[in-house]
Amino acid sequence: MTDTQKQNDWTKPAAMAIPKEGYFKLEKGRYGPIFPKTPACYGFTIIAKVKPGRENAVREYGKKIEETIAGLPDALAALKLHYLRWVLFDIKGETYFMYQGIFDTDFDKYTEDAVALFSKTGVTTVFVNLEGFPEDWKTNVPAFIKFVREHQRPSFLEYGEYPYVSADEIKKALKLKTAFSNMLDQMQ
Repeated sequence: MTDTQKQNDWTKPAAMAIPKEGYFKLEKGRYGPIFPKTPACYGFTIIAKVKPGRENAVREYGKKIEETIAGLPDALAALKLHYLRWVLFDIKGETYFMYQGIFDTDFDKYTEDAVALFSKTGVTTVFVNLEGFPEDWKTNVPAFIKFVREHQRPSFLEYGEYPYVSADEIKKALKLKTAFSNMLDQMQ
C-alpha cells in the first residue's frame, strides 16, 4: 500500500514511529525542516520556561480562551485545530509550560496563521509569558517561528484511531450522522 493509500484509509488505526530529528527525509520549508503528516495529522509540542511570577497569567489566559470560544466558537477556526493541550509543571522550583497542538496544516502555515489571527484580533498569545519570546512577535513572524522551533520537542510516536482525517472531514461526518439520525427519528 502506498503512502497516499495509507493516508486515505481512515478505517484502520495507524501508528508512526518518527526519528529523533522529527522527520524521515530532510525537506526545507520556509522556516526550517518540514515535519511529516502523521496518523494524528500535523502538530507540535513546545516546552518553555515561564517568566517568574507569570504562572497565574498563563492560567488566566486559558480562561480567556475558554470564554472566547464560548462567545465565538469559530474564533480559532483559521488554525484548523483538532485539539490543544496546555500543561504547567515544575522542574527544580521553576515553572515550565507545555503547549501541544494537533492541526491540519503544516508547521509553517499554522504558525503564520496564528500570528495573523492574533494580529488581526488584537488578542495576544500566551507565549508572551514565556522566557525568550520575542517582544516584536506580531511584526516579526520569523522571530516568532524561531522561538517555536527552538522550543519544539518532536514526538517519536503518533497514533490515530481514525488516521489522517481532517477536522473538517470529522465535522462533515458528524453533521451527516445528525441529519441521518434526525431523518430516522422523523420516520418513526
